[in-house]
Amino acid sequence: MEDCIFCKLANGVFETNTLYEDDDFRIILDAGPATKGHALILPKAHYANIYEIPADLLAKAAVLAKEQAEHMTKVLGADGFNIVQNNGETAGQTVFHFHIHLIPRFKDDGQKIGWNPGSPDEQDQKKLCELLKR
Repeated sequence: MEDCIFCKLANGVFETNTLYEDDDFRIILDAGPATKGHALILPKAHYANIYEIPADLLAKAAVLAKEQAEHMTKVLGADGFNIVQNNGETAGQTVFHFHIHLIPRFKDDGQKIGWNPGSPDEQDQKKLCELLKR
């Protein structure tokens, strides 16, 4: 998409701090990082979200996320790591080009990623489980 900022970043239209690049993906440092080393995995082709990206490219992105997380953890001395991928505005997606956040975590870094756990009724859970089974 010609007006997609992540398409432009992934394809080298704008200068980036690139950590990795191949024919399908570019990994760049996030311009507004949550922590030191926060990076984005961007496919070069435009897919709005996880529902659009082909399964083979999604699998490749997952492998890249694992490899980059291992490397960043070792090099930066991270205490933990978040791999985050949002789909849809309600889920926190703000740029509608599939991407994966790689966020090294450090003790007392002040960042929070989480939710308030619910306490569902067991019968409701069983019904939901039946509904969602494949």
